Amino acid sequence: MAEILQRDGTWTFDGDTLRLTPGRDKNVSLLRKTLGELAVPLRALAGISFEQGKKSGRLRLRLRDGSDPLLQATGGRLTDGNDPYQLSVDSDRYGVAEYFVDEIRNALLLDEVPSDPVDAYLLAGPTVPLSVSAGDGTASFDGEYIRLEWNWKTDDAKAAAGTRKLALTDITAVEWHPSVGLENGYLRFTVRNAAPTKAPPKYDPNSVELWGFKKDPLMALVAAAIQARLPHPATAAPKQPAPPPAEPDRQAPEENHDALLRRLRELGELHKSGVLTDEEFTMAKQAVLKRL
Repeated sequence: MAEILQRDGTWTFDGDTLRLTPGRDKNVSLLRKTLGELAVPLRALAGISFEQGKKSGRLRLRLRDGSDPLLQATGGRLTDGNDPYQLSVDSDRYGVAEYFVDEIRNALLLDEVPSDPVDAYLLAGPTVPLSVSAGDGTASFDGEYIRLEWNWKTDDAKAAAGTRKLALTDITAVEWHPSVGLENGYLRFTVRNAAPTKAPPKYDPNSVELWGFKKDPLMALVAAAIQARLPHPATAAPKQPAPPPAEPDRQAPEENHDALLRRLRELGELHKSGVLTDEEFTMAKQAVLKRL
């Protein structure tokens, strides 16, 4: 067994499973403390590295793509402090960290664990029920339904729709973005058969707007719990039958010529209105002219 104990947390490896336990130090993030201990099976790992610094170093785990719903839902947007797959190491423990890395790498080699993506989650995701209040609302998930409740900071137009209750079976995607600079973050749900919207999360009733406060990262746990229960992104969509071969153009030459001229006029109007860029307009126009 290999083990490294730090103020930032404790990592233990028994040959089959790597257990990551967050530390109790005040500098350990709220997200990691709330997430608690993670059990990562060896087959979910793609690699491990150790970076040395003058005062401290950092252990980093690399998971196979598609193995963890938390990483899937957050899309690599977790900061170093919130990333449960990193561990800060004091300089006097560098030797232990290097030994730990060797043990993991040897196990990966002996078990011939591939590093390619997987088509099913190998980690369970956060436990439910789960409820987080941050930004302009509270998101709760019990394993079957998502409930979005608004607070006094919610925009009036959004709050007017009232509390939202969404069935998991109606959710096709969930994503979490942190706030960056002057841009607010969000927890957003894509709902089946709902009209697509480009509305900012401030006005979107299927989104919780986040402003960069301490509890914002906890919304990533809600996203991960839901992601773990959605179909895996690598699940192959049923193949659609190949379309029948196109019928030859039987238009009379005059009709075909008129249709192409109309198309040129349409392209010109789209270009003037700004729908088509200069490059897109030029390419489309050349394609039409070749058929005249």
